[in-house]
Amino acid sequence: MPEQVNLNDVENDVELIKQWLQKQPHLPKSMDDQLIRRFLYSCHHSLEKTKNTIDLCFTVRSQAPEIFSNRDPESPEVENIFKITDMIPLPKTTPENYKVFIYRLADTNPDKFVFNDAVKTFLMVADVRLISEKDFPAGEVPIFDMAGLTLRHLSRIVLPTLKKYMIYTQEGHPVRLKQIHVINASAFLDRLLSLMKPFMKSEVLAMIHSHLPNSNTLDKYVPRDLLPEEYGGKVGKIADLKSEWIKRVRAHRDYFLDEQRWLVDESKRSASNNTNNKCSNSLNMEGSFRSLSID
Repeated sequence: MPEQVNLNDVENDVELIKQWLQKQPHLPKSMDDQLIRRFLYSCHHSLEKTKNTIDLCFTVRSQAPEIFSNRDPESPEVENIFKITDMIPLPKTTPENYKVFIYRLADTNPDKFVFNDAVKTFLMVADVRLISEKDFPAGEVPIFDMAGLTLRHLSRIVLPTLKKYMIYTQEGHPVRLKQIHVINASAFLDRLLSLMKPFMKSEVLAMIHSHLPNSNTLDKYVPRDLLPEEYGGKVGKIADLKSEWIKRVRAHRDYFLDEQRWLVDESKRSASNNTNNKCSNSLNMEGSFRSLSID
């Protein structure tokens, strides 16, 4: 682990979390030790925060079937997203031991962009990382490339799904987010951010850095060598990196088809545990960006 922690203390904490899970009849019991360690690490080894994050993680997943159900990597919907987007965890970490992830449109036709499917596939890649990567990076640095993104793409964003995604990634996903970079920032970035701000924690909003087209300001945060060749880097071509990650996602097909491993049984939740009520209130929103003015 990158941090200086007592491994005996970590293993003791793992056992405490496992004992706690056994006393939570509403939660699945399928978490292995490594995933528990990841939750502990992301929560800076706070037992109470780890418990809350695990409960919220499972609860949001259970209340967001549009992005956490029917996750067959070989389905036409997921295959379409793999074709029209590049969502690639990069192989090397920054000097601070931050993991870098790049997301961009490979096909800019907005008619092919299905927002729920895109979020679902994005989180499938994230799940493969959670269950297969052994190292715990000190932080996560997503890079979103706006090249080719248009207002028509924004009109296809489903607002309730966006809210669930934001709640999950900020409150229930066991990673340490450090920076968010938007490259090839377009003229309507501010409009996009204004729509997302109601769902964003202030500390997450402060992590966002925008970079104009043809600028080199990203170099200040992410060494160029760590990027794909298309961005002047040395870690390989996007097509090759993407192909490898698609193979990794498909290799976990059985995992994704077993939806029971993440489901919460609300009928068994203790009356003293109000995570479900908090989550339901937060997720209670209908509508989509189609109903908003983005002209």
